[in-house]
Amino acid sequence: MSLNRELLDILACPRCKGDLKYDEKLEVLICQACGLFYEIIEGIPILTPDSAKPLSELEKVHPQKAQP
Repeated sequence: MSLNRELLDILACPRCKGDLKYDEKLEVLICQACGLFYEIIEGIPILTPDSAKPLSELEKVHPQKAQP
């Protein structure tokens, strides 16, 4: 499921207020500055500070999607 471009343009990291990169394949939003990612569940970005996960856990969340 793809997120609306207008929505992506206004979303920001809840921790640093920086830009988020959308990874459509993994269905996550990534904050490179914080080294965190936020899951998108059923088309809804979960952007609470408590829901952030370190990028090192990205493969654990979506192991089948992260494989080439």
